[in-house]
Amino acid sequence: MLRLALIGGRLAASQLACCARQAATALGEKPGRLMLAQALVLPTALATWWAIPQVTWVMSPSIDAWAVRARPGTIRRGDLVSFMLSHPLAGPLPVSVTKYALCMPGDRLVMIERPSATTGARYGRFYCNGSLIAVSKPHGRAGQRLTSYRPADGVVPEGTIFVGSRHADGFDSRYYGPVLIERLTRMERVL
Repeated sequence: MLRLALIGGRLAASQLACCARQAATALGEKPGRLMLAQALVLPTALATWWAIPQVTWVMSPSIDAWAVRARPGTIRRGDLVSFMLSHPLAGPLPVSVTKYALCMPGDRLVMIERPSATTGARYGRFYCNGSLIAVSKPHGRAGQRLTSYRPADGVVPEGTIFVGSRHADGFDSRYYGPVLIERLTRMERVL
């Protein structure tokens, strides 16, 4: 998906570079037509240049949004949040991830391990205030070993939020624990 976005961006940039001349050619060969084309194309290009950094593209199938943008306000349960994740399984450099706020500070958070019916491996079932919010797996899609987060005292610590999604292969607080609120940015869905 990231590759597709990069290819699309390169194509759009190359087309935008010659767009004014093409528009003028399509309108005729009079010199005034080039000025008219530039008057139409340049404001569109400037608006696009301003708007694109305002939007974050979500490249994860675990979130039901393709694009999000920052939204001021207090983070509430169910809100989309974005943050930089540093974890060996995420790669050598920090990556921007978008998740849902699932369990808030002070909420009861319990993880119950259960064996798989087929493999005997243990899965962690996470409950927030008695409601199932996520299930951790012992191994990732590529076969790497995953270690489930184990809540210490059954409560989400103050100043942190348990983030994640309902996607079975999501990599989230099921594995790295709650995230500090100061690292989170509240987001809203654009697309």
